[in-house]
Formats: sequence, structure tokens, C-alpha cells
Amino acid sequence: MQENYVDKNFSSLVSDLQKLIQQPSVSAKNLGLEECAGLIVRMMKKSGIHAETLRIKKGIPPAIYGEVKSKQNPDKTLLFYNHYDVQPEEPLELWDDKPFSGKIKGNKIYGRGSADDKGELITRIKAVEAFLKTTGDVPCNIKFFIEGEEEIGSVHIEDYLQKYEKKLSCNAVIWEFGYVDEKNRPIISLGMKGLLYVELSKKESIRDAHSSLAVIVENPAWRLVEALKTLRNMDGKILIKDWYKEVDKFTKEDLLIINSEPFDENSFKKEYGIRKFVGNKKGMAIKKALVGEPTCNIAGFTSGYDGPGAKTVLPSKALVKIDFRLIPKMDPQKQLLRLKKHLKENGFGDIEVKLIHGEAAARTKISDPFVKTVKKAADESFGTSILSVSSAGTGPMFSFVKFLKSPCIAIGSTYVFSRIHSPNEFARIDLLRKTTKCMCKIIRNFASQ
Repeated sequence: MQENYVDKNFSSLVSDLQKLIQQPSVSAKNLGLEECAGLIVRMMKKSGIHAETLRIKKGIPPAIYGEVKSKQNPDKTLLFYNHYDVQPEEPLELWDDKPFSGKIKGNKIYGRGSADDKGELITRIKAVEAFLKTTGDVPCNIKFFIEGEEEIGSVHIEDYLQKYEKKLSCNAVIWEFGYVDEKNRPIISLGMKGLLYVELSKKESIRDAHSSLAVIVENPAWRLVEALKTLRNMDGKILIKDWYKEVDKFTKEDLLIINSEPFDENSFKKEYGIRKFVGNKKGMAIKKALVGEPTCNIAGFTSGYDGPGAKTVLPSKALVKIDFRLIPKMDPQKQLLRLKKHLKENGFGDIEVKLIHGEAAARTKISDPFVKTVKKAADESFGTSILSVSSAGTGPMFSFVKFLKSPCIAIGSTYVFSRIHSPNEFARIDLLRKTTKCMCKIIRNFASQ
């Protein structure tokens, strides 16, 4: 019944998503966040969902809370976590159309946030609407928590979860996104990697100098390069002492699932235009790395002149941004101390280390009943689905487990090559339809679990 409603009213899902895309909401620039939050509240209310904004203090982007109480099953609650902020749209010159156009071309809706995360959000809202419009009730209590800072590290997520812990209490959480592979199979992720994001900087002199002085004045860019070389080897292994100390090995059950996960090496290489993987990884080694190995990635390096042509300058300062992906039992604060100790012991104590963001990793156990509930719905909606021990990406899942003490599972409509965080981001319309129906099935299955 609900799936028929989704089909008959699908045009409203598409038009609502276009409206969401056309409302910029870039957290990195503090652009359009209040306006987008207000738009979502109005959309949710129109769908029959009680909706309100939540706040912790002035100047912090509001979160959105939604709720529908079940008459038939008031003791069971499913929470949808999503976010309404998006990545910056730059570089503008690489977009085929305006970044916030919401333009439809064939089976795709283009625009920043079309997939990450406004497309995902609209499938959740419309699934709940389908129940309310067809039965006037929902099979279990439904809650929404939609934040506006996910793209800048969910910096106030724990403040929200702590303040509104009782309001957000639930039995299980559907996470904000989920990939669909090139064979149209949804990837059900049972976890998220953690993150330690830092800036390493070195200031050598009071101003830039003529590069002829490089024979006597230290170049801070070289200083950082030398320090960076001590952090990891060519195969990607992190060389910081005790970096892996608390990490558990994969269980036999984990390895069985990892081994069954599909990964088309040639397709991936073609999509990104690469010839080989880090450390020449192949087969199972690639899969294990994606779901369960930490990383040390240079996200940006700034120093000296980067304009057109030549300028013979010796820069006075240099800065590098590094993100370390963490896995379960890696504590961001402890890893930060290990990084600082490593630099000092290797003769780089003069390099300043600034913490930008840190969050721990989390995983839901494969044996949790909620896993079967979601898997059954995904198989029915898509024909088949793939279980994954963990996403290769990061989100504040650990905070939800910490405060709400509920299993979290990621499943959604984001095509694996939908260019999220890149120019020409898009959502596939067919996957939005399938995912909305899948959300209906998850709600039903969970209510009877």
C-alpha cells in the first residue's frame, strides 16, 4: 500500500528534492543554513510529521527534530539521522550547470547536496509520509534528527545529543547515507571509521624572502616535507609508535563478510583514472583496507607562491592539513598525543600541531537483530544487497552509540560514483524511488522485529 503511494506521488519527491538543492546550505561558509532548516521543517509538517528546530547556543546551526508517535506500537522507536548542510561548491568552473540548479537530465538530478545528503533525507521523509497518508499512523514511533554541521565534522553533535538525549531516545538508528554499487546493489554498512584531523605548521621567518637565500635560511615547506616522510611508508602503513596498539584483528565472521563484498578493481581504476592501488593492493587486501585499516592522508599543503608563472620566493611559513582515518578502539585524543610524541622524538618538536577535529569509530555487531531487519528490506526492494563491516568514510556514529546506546546502520540511495563532494554531484532518480520503498519496508520490518 505504501509502496503504491510512493509511485503515485513520486513527482512530489523529485520536486521537493529540487527545492532543497536550490536552497544553498554550506556549513563551511555559514551560508543558507537557517533558511534550509526552515524549508525542511515546512516540508516535514506538510508530510504530517511534527517538526521543530533544536538549538544549543547562539551562532550554532540549528538541528531539526521530527517525530510521529505510533498508536499501534508506542513502545518501539526508529530514528533517522541525516544532515542538511552540504560541501562548498567550488571549483565552479568544473560544473556543467549551476551548482544549486537541481537540474534534471535523464535519470539524474544534479546539484550540490543532491546525493549527500538531501536526496537521502527526502527518501526518509516521503516513506513516513506514505504511511501517514495511507493509514493515518506509523507501525512504530518515528524520530528524525537532522543536523547542519556534518560536512565540517559534526563539531557540536555531542552537545546536541547530550542536551536532547531523552527527546532522541530510540531503539535503532538508520544512518544518513548508504552507497549503491555499479550493479545496483545497496551496501549496508554496519560502521563508520573515526577521524583525527590536524594541521601541522612551521613558521621560519618574519616574511617571505628572495629564494637565493635558501642556502642559509631554512625553508619551512621542506621542514614539513621531511616530517611528513616519517609518518607513513609507501605502502600506507603508519609509522607512529603504538598507532595500532589497541586495534583488534578482524573476527572470522568479519572476514567472511569482507570476502563476500564485491569490488570491481578495473571499474574503480577507470572511474578515478588511476593505474594502481596504494601498496599495489589486490583482491582481499583492498577490501580489508577500505573497511578496517587506518589512513594518513595529506588533505592540503600550503606554502609560498602558487599563482601562474614563476616567482622565486622563499616562503616564511608552511602548513599541511592531514586527516587520519581511525578504526574501532583508536581514541582520537590518544592518537593525537602519539603524533605529537612522534614528531618530538624524531627531531620535529618545532612543528606546531593543531587539532581541527576528532571522533572515534563505531560498528554495529553483525549478530544484532536490526541487521537482519534492514537486510531483509533491502533484498526485497533491490533484489539483493551487500553487507559491509564498515564504511570507509567517517561520521559521528560513535556519539550516537555513546549517548543513545542504539545500533546504527547505514543504507541509502547514493550511487557509488555520484560525485559527492565533487563538481556535477548527482542523485539517480530510480535509486531514490527504490530507497523510499526500502525505507517503508524497514519501518514495517522493524515494528514487527
